[in-house]
Amino acid sequence: MARSFLFLQGVCSPFFSRLGRRLKSHGQHVARINFNMGDTAQWRAGNAASCTEPINAFSTFYQDHFRRHAVTDIVLFGDQRPVHRPAIVQAQQSGIRTHVYEEGYFRPYWVTLEREGVNANSQLPADPDWYRELGGKVPGYRNGRTFASSFRNRAWHDIAYQLCNLVNRWRYPHYVGHSPYAAWDEYRAYACRGLRMVRRRSVDASVIANLLRDGRRFYLLPLQLDSDSQIRLHSGFQNMADLLAQAMKSFALHAPADTMLVVKNHPLDPGLARHEITTRALAQSFDIRDRVVFLESGHLPTLLSHATAVVTVNSTVGGSALWHARPLIALGAAIYRMPGLTFQGGLDRFWREHQPPDMALFHCFRNVVIHTTQVNGGFYSNEGIEMAVENSLGRLMAQRSAVEQLT
Repeated sequence: MARSFLFLQGVCSPFFSRLGRRLKSHGQHVARINFNMGDTAQWRAGNAASCTEPINAFSTFYQDHFRRHAVTDIVLFGDQRPVHRPAIVQAQQSGIRTHVYEEGYFRPYWVTLEREGVNANSQLPADPDWYRELGGKVPGYRNGRTFASSFRNRAWHDIAYQLCNLVNRWRYPHYVGHSPYAAWDEYRAYACRGLRMVRRRSVDASVIANLLRDGRRFYLLPLQLDSDSQIRLHSGFQNMADLLAQAMKSFALHAPADTMLVVKNHPLDPGLARHEITTRALAQSFDIRDRVVFLESGHLPTLLSHATAVVTVNSTVGGSALWHARPLIALGAAIYRMPGLTFQGGLDRFWREHQPPDMALFHCFRNVVIHTTQVNGGFYSNEGIEMAVENSLGRLMAQRSAVEQLT
């Protein structure tokens, strides 16, 4: 039977529009709710409604819309966006399936598609025996089919989306975005950081080369974005400054004296918060100036291959660290935070007591996660979007989630 798919807010690209058209070509009923002018401009699959209500009226709006249009499924990107949280709650109360897209757990050639929630809200259990049991029942996955993509494509889609949103005050006066920063503040900061990166790439490459040449043992701390909902809502940290303060204090007090801490900035960090200045100030206050290195750039696989261990909150870098068989601690709610994959004894003990992951468990974990939650494709290039659309169809139209089918 045909189902009724209602699309909510998506990623800044044509992905949702193309996915909606493809579902329609397979006989499904497809509709959309637009929340701002960027949504309106990007949707090209027809049958769209506008939500101009204030956020405190969204629950009633969704309840009425779901009932009047006999919605069976909602499709959205990011389960923590303000416009999505009341929709998910209402869908659960109404027996409506929720399909959540997110950036891939194993990038760059996978995107995430789960039922009900992602990351900390994932249906995946934190039970290593579950993955060991099911690991032999799924195929062995490598990196997926590759495709070309670029930061330029992603930036262009985002800028076009935000340009449309300049007129929100007239059409969508109550719209509340999910980012804590104004888009144009981020763009200005990106431009300034881009100019700094021209010089920093060669400086950072030299620092890494010297670090590897000297053979110093080092712990890697990759930063995440302050705007990441996984930090703001699913960790014990307010932001990266908070993480740096706690991690560096623990390192100063408990890490072996002959080790170093390498802090690497996120490649998409806009530079609004100057993490390097914060890192240097903290290193001075904890008297570890000669034991801390800050990198704006650098080849992550090289760093992971040589790191003694890795400290993260809930970044996808954790999955890469496990792939490189690095000892790992996850300080936030991450899908890989479980015995056998990550250290369970707390950060103060981790510096001296860390152990490598169980690689047999990791391969079971990775294959099961890809089989149940990942779609080969991307959001920002034509080739990646086409792959993601094609590979999503079976998952979306299945009666049961991939996790339910497997178990």
